[in-house]
Amino acid sequence: MALSPPSPTPSIFKKKSNNSLSPMPSAASYLSAVSQADARARGHGATPTSTPALSLSSSVTSSSEDTVLDESEDNTDGLLHPSKPPTSEQVFTTVHAEFGHCANEEYRYTSKHDPNTALDHVDIDPPYYILLSTYVSYLLLIVIGHMRDFFGKSFRPSSYKHLMPHDGYAPMNSDFDSFYTRRLKLRIDDCFSQPVTGVAGRTIVILNRTTSNYNVTLEFTGNKTRTLNISSYNYLGFAQARGGCADAVEEVIKRYGVATCGTRLDSGTTDLHVAAEALVAKFVGMEDALISSMGFATNSTFIPALVGKGCLVISDEFNHASIRIGVRFSGASVRMFKHNDMGSLETLLREVISQGQPRTHRPWKKILIIVEGLYSMEGTLVNLPGIVALKKKYKFHLFVDEAHSIGAIGPHGRGVCDYFNISPRDIDVLMGTFTKSFGAAGGYVAGNKTLIDALRLRGHSGTYAEAMTLPVLTQIVASMASIMGITPSAAPIKGALTLNPSNSSSTIRASDVLEEYQHPGPAPASALPPWMNLPPHLRDGSEGRSRLRRLAFNSRYLARALKKLGFITYGHPSSPIVPLLIFNPGKLPMFHRMMKDRATPIVVVVVAYPATPLISGRVRFCLSAAHTKEDVDVVLKACDEIGDILDLKHGAGERWPLEEIINRSTELVNQ
Repeated sequence: MALSPPSPTPSIFKKKSNNSLSPMPSAASYLSAVSQADARARGHGATPTSTPALSLSSSVTSSSEDTVLDESEDNTDGLLHPSKPPTSEQVFTTVHAEFGHCANEEYRYTSKHDPNTALDHVDIDPPYYILLSTYVSYLLLIVIGHMRDFFGKSFRPSSYKHLMPHDGYAPMNSDFDSFYTRRLKLRIDDCFSQPVTGVAGRTIVILNRTTSNYNVTLEFTGNKTRTLNISSYNYLGFAQARGGCADAVEEVIKRYGVATCGTRLDSGTTDLHVAAEALVAKFVGMEDALISSMGFATNSTFIPALVGKGCLVISDEFNHASIRIGVRFSGASVRMFKHNDMGSLETLLREVISQGQPRTHRPWKKILIIVEGLYSMEGTLVNLPGIVALKKKYKFHLFVDEAHSIGAIGPHGRGVCDYFNISPRDIDVLMGTFTKSFGAAGGYVAGNKTLIDALRLRGHSGTYAEAMTLPVLTQIVASMASIMGITPSAAPIKGALTLNPSNSSSTIRASDVLEEYQHPGPAPASALPPWMNLPPHLRDGSEGRSRLRRLAFNSRYLARALKKLGFITYGHPSSPIVPLLIFNPGKLPMFHRMMKDRATPIVVVVVAYPATPLISGRVRFCLSAAHTKEDVDVVLKACDEIGDILDLKHGAGERWPLEEIINRSTELVNQ
């Protein structure tokens, strides 16, 4: 698919009051601008075969950071403009800083399961001296930290007043409870909660901070830095400020405003909510779906409506905190099995089914197994074929959390069911969020209509939480429709109810649409509001397919390249999350700071205890379809240099030099 460069600068076109563009009287400035762009592109080290195209984006802006011909913002880091400028035949509809230009069809891959590939994840242990130094580092941290607390309270009580009684009251925080926060996290606090501004796309602008008291306080310097963003869950690159989705969001604000100001069971349900739920059900291949305004609350408020006292929840040991909280609220009994271990799960199933409830040994009212499609901290995929086989054998209910897998994997972007070519109807409950692949917020629960109708009444979100705002909901509908594709014409709708003639919207349920829909085929045109006019490249699904294949290539390329460089990584090669093991707590902040201080700054996420096991500190790379192959090369070069300095290359297997990895990237991905 042809993609196009950003919109031209105001020096070529002038905006009218009605947002249309008129060319300047003289063509001299146009030719001069083209010549300058060509010269600058050659200065970047590339030799274009023809004149760079100057086509317009779907939403034209005069911002200097979004144009090819304006140099008001420094591009020495190589993030604003592509290293290889587009030719006159290439038409891009995205801003390069938000969604990288890449017309090379070799850098594409289809994400699907290979039956000959094992799903079992094998942890690779580093050399013993790495483990020993990691334990010694934590030991020194604990010993020296407690010594400083002891002597500090005795000789500098004013500095420890927050840990000492005051006016007869107990301290707000005990020294033991806050020890980890004060003695470890505080030292590396500059690596967390980094303030940003602008679009969290391919690049992101961070607000620079400094400290003079070892991170007790962080002060803004007033400067900003544009960085390569490998830290956001922007899997398909829909976190854009311009484009068809952004235009639809702008239109819905004009028609509906910005909030519903009510819960779903009161006055917060609009026709767009009903249409969106029908579209989500079609997208995931279920009979019906229910939308929640917060992803975390989707689990924590709907799981208590699924199970209760007398029920048993069997949970993977690495399940997310929202699942754990939801199970606690439900009052159900809970057992855990070893991560992705089907042998451990079957052994546990035999035990709980034969023994029944504790003390009484009565049969369980319900057995619900909860797993995640893609585990965000490990990057591993659920062994869905194995669990479905056990489900048919032992007759339990299955709940799959697809927060990180929906939209990100599978040939059609439908998550783990699509990836493994398993019918979604073999799963009882499919849950997911819109905060990752769809560039929005909130979550959904999908299942049969009887179940979803019960959850509408019994789930706490429908009763107490405000309904999802319409701009966010429109972003979900537009991005999801661009992944699915839309049929060219709409068939009549039965039972349509026009709520407001001015907006020509109608209430649409999944059962109301007469058009035949075959999962995972394109969505019927009637599933979209009549006023939502998506650009052709979004309506035909070509843009969505391209994004899926770009993400799959980037994910496999980075995961396999890091292993060839000698690093220890976790996860499945198709996972857009690639954890790189660092182990030592002292190396975590060093890795983060060294990546951010490079000539091309890179922002990464480092994770330590208690989010991971004590000795398994890691950095998580979050890939996106917005990244180009050259962006991944930049990350690999940085990792290669920093890995040598920090002694991080402890992986097994054949190693390749960086130049060979970059030159044989397509071969590496397709192995």
